[in-house]
Amino acid sequence: MKRLLAIVFTALLLTGCGYNDFQRLDEQSKAAWSEVLNQYQRRADLVPNIVATVKGEASFEQDTLTKVIEARAKATSIQATPELINDPAAFNKFQQAQGELSSALSRLMVVSERYPQLQANQGFRDLRVTLEGTENRITVARNQYIQTVQAYNVLARSFPTNLTAKVFGYPPKPNFTVQNEAQISAPPSVDFSKPAAPVPAPAR
Repeated sequence: MKRLLAIVFTALLLTGCGYNDFQRLDEQSKAAWSEVLNQYQRRADLVPNIVATVKGEASFEQDTLTKVIEARAKATSIQATPELINDPAAFNKFQQAQGELSSALSRLMVVSERYPQLQANQGFRDLRVTLEGTENRITVARNQYIQTVQAYNVLARSFPTNLTAKVFGYPPKPNFTVQNEAQISAPPSVDFSKPAAPVPAPAR
C-alpha cells in the first residue's frame, strides 16, 4: 500500500513539475524538425534537375552554377540526426549551409532572367514554380518548428519547471536566429511578367 501511494505521489509530483509537458514538447519538436528536414531534402532533390536544365544554355554563367552545386553538396553532407536539435553548434552549422544554398539558388534564378531561351523553356519554368512552392513549404515547416521550440524553451527556463529540466536533462534547444531566418527564408524571386533582358553579344 505504501509503495502504491509512493508511486501515485511521484506521478503527481512529476505532473506538477512539468515533466509530462517536457515529454510532449520534446516529441513535438522532433516531429516538427523532421518536417523541416523533409522539405529541405525536397529542395535538394530539385537542384540536380535545375542544374541539368540550366546547363542546356551553353552561355550560362558557370560560376553561378558551380556555387549552386557546391552549396547543395555542403548542405546535404551534414548528417541531420534528431540529436542535432540539441547541439547548438551543429544546428548553427546546418542552418548556415541551408542559407548558403538558398542564396546560391536565388542568385541562379536572378541570373537566369538574362537568358530568353531559358525563360522560354517550359521545363525550367515548371522547376521554378516547384522551387517556389518548396520554399514556401520550408517556411511553413520552419515556423512550426520555431513555435514548438519556443514553447519548450519557455518551459525549460521558467521556475519551477527549470528545476525539472536540470534534473532530467532537458536543456533549451537551439532555434533559428533572426539573422539566419532572414537569409534562409528568402525564396527565389519568380516573376514571369517581366521580359527577360537580352543576352549581350560576346566581344570580338
